[in-house]
Amino acid sequence: MTITQHIASSGVTWAPGAGPGVTRWTDRLDAVGGHTPASLRGLTVAVVGLGYVGLPTALGLLDAGATVLGIDISEQRLADIRTGDVDLLPAQHAALACTQNTGDLLLTTDVGTLPRADAVIVCVPTPVTEDHRPDLRALRAACATVVERAVPGQLIVLTSTSHVGTTRDLLLAPLAARGLAAERDVLVAFAPERIDPGNERHTPETTPRIVGGAGPVSSRAAAFVLRPTASRIHQVPDPETAEMAKLWENIFRAVNIALANELSEACAHLGLAPVEVIDAAATKPYGFMPFYPGPGAGGHCIPCDPYYLLHQLPPGGPSTPVLSRAMTALRERPARIAAQAAERLRADGRPLDGARVLVLGAAYKPGVSDMRESPALRLLALLAEQGADARYSDCHVPRLTVDGRELRSVPDPHEEAWDLVIVHTVHPGTDLGWLDAVPRVLDTRYRIRPAAPAAVR
Repeated sequence: MTITQHIASSGVTWAPGAGPGVTRWTDRLDAVGGHTPASLRGLTVAVVGLGYVGLPTALGLLDAGATVLGIDISEQRLADIRTGDVDLLPAQHAALACTQNTGDLLLTTDVGTLPRADAVIVCVPTPVTEDHRPDLRALRAACATVVERAVPGQLIVLTSTSHVGTTRDLLLAPLAARGLAAERDVLVAFAPERIDPGNERHTPETTPRIVGGAGPVSSRAAAFVLRPTASRIHQVPDPETAEMAKLWENIFRAVNIALANELSEACAHLGLAPVEVIDAAATKPYGFMPFYPGPGAGGHCIPCDPYYLLHQLPPGGPSTPVLSRAMTALRERPARIAAQAAERLRADGRPLDGARVLVLGAAYKPGVSDMRESPALRLLALLAEQGADARYSDCHVPRLTVDGRELRSVPDPHEEAWDLVIVHTVHPGTDLGWLDAVPRVLDTRYRIRPAAPAAVR
């Protein structure tokens, strides 16, 4: 069944003839016309899930003047937010500190506060299981909670990445079963998150946002609320288009990162510096976008999102050999790095078994402590399985657990002797000069010790 057929057969459509609650939204939207709202003052917005997406979203809404109900099931997460012990950009940390004085951010685990909100934004994680199947438990629970407590006139916006049809399945249909029709009683939209943790060049306020509403008023209302938190809003016809757009953009990245890893090994084999080759190719002003090699793919988006499409396509349906092979290559990348480590040691007559190996940087990307899906976890496990004395050093990650074994970051790696250092993640300000004294360095990003140029023939 196609998505269009699914929509038609679900019986869930937007209902003309707005009720009083929705009319209040149309009056508000008509008052601003096509102009960007200067402020969200007077609106109460609930943000459900205060992780890497929800917390920056809440801060953006606060900056736009809204009162925010920050709801999370974890008391520890709320405690960390109160003390500022969270991954945020410096400006976001400053904004969070200011909330201590304004009282405009209410942090709570009480979902009973949801009916107080004019708008509810769902920002819960959508990971995959160990066998790479979509894990919708958190999303299903959050949506069920929001639906159960929805009141007429609310705008509900889903931001969590998932398969095409999720908004209709988890929000629109259950709301209709409660007698709350979209566009008549409530407003519903999908607006996928675009958070790039630790990157000051890609803040939410400088990044466009996609909005796909269940109907025209839903789209306008979601755009109204999210516009002050984004550089601009790109509206699409329906939630399904927005859901597929989110999958498409991260599938594009996954495939190109896998290709960059593959071609970089080919460059190194030919005695070429891969990054120099990529930078040269990137001078072409059209038809090319640079992607760079690394130890694999971490975080939520790239190693997880493509599986939401792969597992939605039925057996015998559309073939996706390029995507499937790219995801396999990304999964196998840590194993490839471990094999290269063994090869580098073996070339010098040193077995991996018993070797002291340091993984430099463990977070999945520079500038954050985020370990979600980090290739370092798999890499450390593989090295240990082959007998290496595998350690790691990361100023942002004081401890981590690998196969049930807790490891602590080596605080001063330059003061110890290593048979091999694997450069995994280089945080801003990291001193790499001491690597010159290390007998063997395996740079997974090909930036520290580029291969010597091939001789001209």
